[in-house]
Amino acid sequence: MRPSLAAWTVGLLFLGLLLTPLAGFAVSLPGPHWHDFPARAAGPLGTSLAATALALAVIAALGTPLAWIMSRATGRWAPVLELLLLFPLLMPPLVVGLLLAVLLGPASPLGAALAGVGLPPMGSLGALVLAEVYEAAPYYVLTAQAAFAQVDPALEEAWLTLGRPPRRVLTTVSLPAAAPGLWAAFTLALARALGAFGAAIVVAYHPQGLPVAIWLTLEEVGLGSALPMALLLVFVALPLPMLVRPRLRHASVRA
Repeated sequence: MRPSLAAWTVGLLFLGLLLTPLAGFAVSLPGPHWHDFPARAAGPLGTSLAATALALAVIAALGTPLAWIMSRATGRWAPVLELLLLFPLLMPPLVVGLLLAVLLGPASPLGAALAGVGLPPMGSLGALVLAEVYEAAPYYVLTAQAAFAQVDPALEEAWLTLGRPPRRVLTTVSLPAAAPGLWAAFTLALARALGAFGAAIVVAYHPQGLPVAIWLTLEEVGLGSALPMALLLVFVALPLPMLVRPRLRHASVRA
């Protein structure tokens, strides 16, 4: 059934409403202060890219098996696993940061133990990686779960009956078949990790990633100096998801 004219009208109006904030960049381009932009943005950008690369490696390595398990879980375990994953997904990032500070702060036994072996859990690159993992991982796992759910379990069972070990079936059948959806999950996690702020500002005030640096620049200097850094964050975080989306649509049409 084709959408009606009324549906098109309402949908496009709402889409325009969602895109309205982006028009603020075009309106304000003559106003921002670009002279101090390179000095302010270079360090935080490098920190964000390094932390995000590490966070995505952790998320992909640990989240992919969890997503596959959740897509194949049956009985009472399936809703339990999804319910447990909803806790970090729905918890406000600032609350996540506060709870991590309680767990890993210098006054806690775990925080003191890590600091004692030269791994300070607060105010370090590792803390920023941890904050990004907690903010981005639930989105990756749920999207990857949906991708694995599209893979026919009968295909996996057929390979198992041929004597292939489960790990071989996962790497040669399940992962390739779910690859388009996994790419979508990865790009979503990339955007979420790069933009991590709530948890990061609590546990990783230093070294500053780009979102925290934007906030501090807004507070200390003003909107004119913060806007170029915000524009940089948008240009870094959005291109890969926007490039992958048409490929995913093409893959679903072919399927």
